[in-house]
Formats: sequence, C-alpha cells, structure tokens
Amino acid sequence: MTSASGTDADGERRIVSDAAGVVVLGGCAGWSLITAAAHDGRPEGVLLAVLAVAAGYAAGRIGGALLPVGAPFAGALAGIGLTVAVPHLAPGPQINTPLGHAGATAAVLTLSAGAACCAAWAAEVPAVRFALRLLAAGTAVLAGVLGSTTGCVTCLAVLLCSLAVGRTRHRGAGLAVLAAVAALVTGLTWAVAARAVPGGLVAALEGRLTPHRVQLWQDAWHLLRGDAALGVGPGRFGELSATSAQSLLSDGKPHSAPLQQAAEQGIVGVALLAAAFGWMLFALWRGPRPTPVVLTAGATLTALAAIAAIGNALSFTAVSVGAGLLAGTATARPLTDEPADPAPDTRPRGAGRTPAR
Repeated sequence: MTSASGTDADGERRIVSDAAGVVVLGGCAGWSLITAAAHDGRPEGVLLAVLAVAAGYAAGRIGGALLPVGAPFAGALAGIGLTVAVPHLAPGPQINTPLGHAGATAAVLTLSAGAACCAAWAAEVPAVRFALRLLAAGTAVLAGVLGSTTGCVTCLAVLLCSLAVGRTRHRGAGLAVLAAVAALVTGLTWAVAARAVPGGLVAALEGRLTPHRVQLWQDAWHLLRGDAALGVGPGRFGELSATSAQSLLSDGKPHSAPLQQAAEQGIVGVALLAAAFGWMLFALWRGPRPTPVVLTAGATLTALAAIAAIGNALSFTAVSVGAGLLAGTATARPLTDEPADPAPDTRPRGAGRTPAR
C-alpha cells in the first residue's frame, strides 16, 4: 500500500502540473483572441487546437488510469487505422515535399509508435511487450510504404529511444536533453528563415525541404519583423505572404509551427507555444508513471515537435488530439499496480513511496 503522505505529495504535484496546463492553454487561447482582435484575424484554428489538446489530455488521463496498457494500445491502433483509412490526412492540395503528406502522416504514425512503446513498458508479460514493440516497428514500415521518409525515421527513433531508456536513472536529465533537441531543431529553422546560416547549408536544406518551403519561412520571418509584438493576426499568413500568394498549391501556411506562431501572433505566441511543450515535459517529470514510460512519451513528443518545426503537422486536429492523448496517458495514475520502475525513483521526495514494513 502507498503511504498517506506519499499520496498527498503525489496529489499536490499533479495539482501543480494541471494548474500549469490550464494557465498555458488558457494563455494560448486568450492571446489568439487578442491578436485576432488587433489585426482582424481568424483565431478559430488556434482555439480548435487548444480544445483538441485539452480534450485529448483529459481522455488520456482517464484511459491511462483505467487501462494503462489497453488505452495507449487502442490509441496506437486508432492512429494506424486513421492513416490507412485517410492516407493524405489533409483537406486540400498538397505541396510535394519529403515530409510525407504535409507532415500529418509522419506525426500520426510517430504518435502511434510512441503509444505502442508506452503500452509495452506498462505491460507485465514479456510476450505482450514484444508484440507491442513489434507493432511500433510496424508503424515505421507503414510510414515507409506510404512514402513518409520522415515518419519512418521518427518512428524508428522513438522505438530505439524507448528501448534505450529501460535503465535510465534520471528522468529529469533525460527530459532536459529532449527539450534541448527540440530547441535545436527549432533554432535551425529560425536560422534558415533569417538567413543566418552559411549559403552551402541553406542550399543543402533546400534540396531536402524545397526552395518553396524555405521561401515561406523567410516570409514568416519578414512578417515577424514587421510586428514582433502582435504579429499579423491568426490565419492571415496566406494572404500576406508573397510566396504563398504566388503558389497555386499553397495552403496558406508557412509549414513551420514556431514560424507560423511568430508571424501571426508575435514573440508572445512563440513563447506560449514553447510553454505548451514545456508544460507537457513538466507534467511527465512530475507524473507517477515509471521512468521508461515517461521518457518514451517525452521522446515521442520531441519527435512531434521536430516534425512540427519543419512541417504543418499541428494544423491537423488529429495530431493535436493524439499529442494530448499520449501526454495524458503517460501522466495518469493507474488504478492498478504497475511493474516497478527499474531505475531508482528520481521524482520529488514523498512521491508515492512505499513505507517500510
């Protein structure tokens, strides 16, 4: 049985992380309304994304508490089924890029692989763990079949990271490394947009990302410089970007979540987007789940952040819901006992410890 003091401490930590999530998501919604009012923007997309993350997180917390193995397994199957049933995962014409179908396919399959790996760590039977990891490997194969090179790479990266964290002793250090990786990828996109990298590197990146995408990033940078405080307003990038206006296949987005936030909602919008990612990592660090589950979910969300930094994955509701589901499942406190954490407990003192007999 868990000591009363441990239960109280765990409850207090969860209240803190949940309150932080409410503040961050509320800030994202409120700031989108402010910038929309200032520049006659359209905040519906941002509001829908915030609602999708919140709903997914709540559903994940409930499902993870009731079915710590079944809930993420069902989520993985749902993501795979959605990808197969709707292979393009997009509402309109697509730009031909190496990021799969507008990044949505890569993102959904990456979340599916991460959910399968989280379910594997929560399972007690070795055969079940092997089957779930085989499912995660299958998502990488599916991504390759669908032509999503990025999805194939990120699914394999999540699987390898999940296998590597089995004996990790410090979840905080692992999450800090993951945050640094996300910051590095985002910083690279900003450097390309600002033309702050050598010309040879830009040429190499254009070969992979296409010159059209790099030009969209540069347009977003110029719009940010025009109004760094408020941006141009949510949903207005397409009408103000010269590159987007000249393209017959444009979807009106810069294909980079941080740069879209910067162009449309200014520096504060970027800070709120970073805070949302940081909140998820913070909730994972403070959560009661074993360290392998926490770091697997963190690696998956980091892979999603990398995809979103160079694609338009966060423009799709299915991706926002999936991210919330994974975070909620990985931070839920199961009603039944889980396998013991193979690494020493590095959570704050008093976090659900078992009293000495």
